Amino acid sequence: MLKDQTSRSIGNIGEDYVCEYLRQNGYEIVSRNFTIRGGEVDIIASQGNKLAFVEVKTRKVGALTGGEAAITYTKKQRLIKTAKAYLAKTKVKAFCRFDVAVVQHENGRVVYFKYYRSAFDASTK
Repeated sequence: MLKDQTSRSIGNIGEDYVCEYLRQNGYEIVSRNFTIRGGEVDIIASQGNKLAFVEVKTRKVGALTGGEAAITYTKKQRLIKTAKAYLAKTKVKAFCRFDVAVVQHENGRVVYFKYYRSAFDASTK
């Protein structure tokens, strides 16, 4: 692990990587780290009339649990609540989905990446 790495700096490794992936696939990054009381969305990206709320889970190589395991029912509910707040605030009309990106890094270099498009929806329990 890089010396003096914070959770935020580790998260930025993954988020920066995912933002670049999205840009290369025709998305515009609308917002990063949109936060309300009780919730945060890492990346909000648009492509035409589609809006993707993206949760990024970054882990170091050899972590005991993968990023997928961190997408719990409670996490999904917080993401949905935050997305609704974003839509209410911005008055954006778009087809929305929830994506999950899992990133593994070693010494700050991404060595594994998986992107789950439409990983869950607002009706997921």
